[in-house]
Amino acid sequence: MSAVRLQFEYKIPCWVQKLPLVPKNWSRAISTLEGHSSSVTTVAFPPDGKQLASASEDGTVRLWDTATGASLSTLQGHSKDVTLVTFLLDGKQLVSASADGTVRLWDATTGAAISTFCGHLKCINAVVPSQDGKLLASASEDTTIKLWDVAIGEALATLEGHSGDVNAVVFSPDGKLLASASDDTTVKLWDVATGEVLETLEDHDGEVFSIAFSPDGKLLASASDDTTIKLWDVATGEVLETLEDHDNIVFRVAFSPDGKLLASASADETVRLWDGATGSALLTLEGQFAFESTLSILAFSPDGKQLVSAPDDGTIWRWDLTTGAAISVFEGHASFVSAVAFSPDGKQLASASADRTVRLWDLKPRENTPMIEGYSDSAWKMIFSPDRKQIASLWLDHSIRLWDAASGAALSVLKGHCDWVRAVAFSLDSALLASASSDNTINLWEVATGEALQILKGHLDSVWDVAFSPNGKYIVSVSHDKTAKLWDTATGMTLTTLKGHLSPLSNVAFSPNSKQLVSASYYEPAKIWDVATGEGLQTLVGHNDGIGTVVFSPDSKLLATVSSDNTIKLWDAATGTALQTLAGQFHMDQPVAFSPDGKQLATSSYHTKNVELWATATGTVLHTMKVDTFVESISFSSDGSCLETNNGLLDIVSLPSGIMSLAFSHGIFMKDQWIARGTDNILWVPPDYRPRHAAVNGNVVFLRHGTDCASIIEFVVK
Repeated sequence: MSAVRLQFEYKIPCWVQKLPLVPKNWSRAISTLEGHSSSVTTVAFPPDGKQLASASEDGTVRLWDTATGASLSTLQGHSKDVTLVTFLLDGKQLVSASADGTVRLWDATTGAAISTFCGHLKCINAVVPSQDGKLLASASEDTTIKLWDVAIGEALATLEGHSGDVNAVVFSPDGKLLASASDDTTVKLWDVATGEVLETLEDHDGEVFSIAFSPDGKLLASASDDTTIKLWDVATGEVLETLEDHDNIVFRVAFSPDGKLLASASADETVRLWDGATGSALLTLEGQFAFESTLSILAFSPDGKQLVSAPDDGTIWRWDLTTGAAISVFEGHASFVSAVAFSPDGKQLASASADRTVRLWDLKPRENTPMIEGYSDSAWKMIFSPDRKQIASLWLDHSIRLWDAASGAALSVLKGHCDWVRAVAFSLDSALLASASSDNTINLWEVATGEALQILKGHLDSVWDVAFSPNGKYIVSVSHDKTAKLWDTATGMTLTTLKGHLSPLSNVAFSPNSKQLVSASYYEPAKIWDVATGEGLQTLVGHNDGIGTVVFSPDSKLLATVSSDNTIKLWDAATGTALQTLAGQFHMDQPVAFSPDGKQLATSSYHTKNVELWATATGTVLHTMKVDTFVESISFSSDGSCLETNNGLLDIVSLPSGIMSLAFSHGIFMKDQWIARGTDNILWVPPDYRPRHAAVNGNVVFLRHGTDCASIIEFVVK
């Protein structure tokens, strides 16, 4: 028990029956800075490191005291998302850029607006000050770059020549040149004094996202959509080296402070280190991320000995550049990290996230102590068994843990996969568990004993999803190898391989009668298959984008597909005919559910935080329920009288038509920063414990968060 809990133990409410475990190794997060009402896009330190500036999609810039975490001022004036913020060299002024097409100069002490630079017609993607702080360069989606005089607040030149969005702009170390990178596949070098184009560097075959000068100004590195990095001779404009080891988009390049290293971050889930002079490959930094991750955030420490990268799973990885080993992984953000910045002394790291927070992390060396319970990795997903008696949690150490849902007691640890587990599924009778892994296999486990029964091999790439047929006779798996496989549950033998998709599959579902199967892809139409023969029956053409969620109606006659084109379509499962199109703010992976009679479809929206009921016969909205929180899972009760969600029950009997506010009528649920019951907030959850995933079983709450454990809290509610 922690000293704080021991001190205040007598003040713990009697209705909190089971308390979460306390880690011995506290998080390195010094402060969680809350105040922005939307995603935080970037952070920046001044030279003295005493303040921190953050910019947000809420249209504001905030200044914070790094010693106390206190909010010093809120800078308002932009009319749209603030995309960038940076301090000038003296630290007394800062600059912000916005999707409203303006750049603003602020007094860093008072927060007062000094001047507004107008002229761009679209969103500004980059803004950088010159080394002496006298000039600003801004790059925009309007295809132009502008040079501004900071003192008088006027544009000195508009640099035209790119035919696509300008993604990045950077001054050379001596301030005489400006480099720009564009969607038009080119990099341009400009004379700062005259505004003339000196060189157009044309060798990339795709959009150029990032550029960086070497510290001596002799080399320029560029990163592109064509999966390459190029090293250019600044004096001649010639390509010196093309670095081709990445196998997906390269989003970021950066030179180390001494110029000896070049780092690149890619959508292939790796950070690579190269010799800054020759371009020779030195190290590949690979982590175990919570899902297929894009790496687009890079920062060298001021001494050049460490590198920080951030995949889009909400974690931050700190690397030792001598060994290539990960020193630490910072967890705590509930959404992807959009920017990081080292303090000038290298003792702190600031991170900005789409979860609307800024975090300050302590980088000073300290002794490592193990977590209580001995878990060295964190859980990233949890799922209840159909009988609601057990819960399975997926961990980044490639294991699965089974828990008693009533008591929270650990039952067994299932080990056997050699890469991370992407999905698990219980059989309908809760006796078996199937797990799908990036090691290309599916494991079949006996839930009661935790014993591995079968290892199903045959896929040629990562297995993304797995499901049991309702009659329990079959298992289906979908893989990045663009196939689905049907397996015999009893023998583990492959029955058939379903081929026909041209891109990796995202989801799969059996019809309730176990006679049909639907497979979905993020990039092409869904397909319906005959389970007995493996024959492709229908291709569901109609969506304008990829499909995530697929669900059959209880009578197996209808099929619902959810697409990133913001529509849900209802199909005749026998003929593949599109019957209805439901339009709204839908996400492809959001939950949907048919009522027991198939006459209604329930949906939830991440964007609006509404739950809606639709008539399947007409495709019209019957009821819109404003619940003020995102519903992660949804289903109808057996009698159709209520909706069962991860946040509790919604009574849907005798609902008035139209839009209404509705509270969860029973049970405990997560609501933003609170554990709530009905309309009452009953327990505030500190930032480090706010879950990326929450599961509720009666009065027991499971919180999967970024402190290397899953916390379990049980309430006594009368």
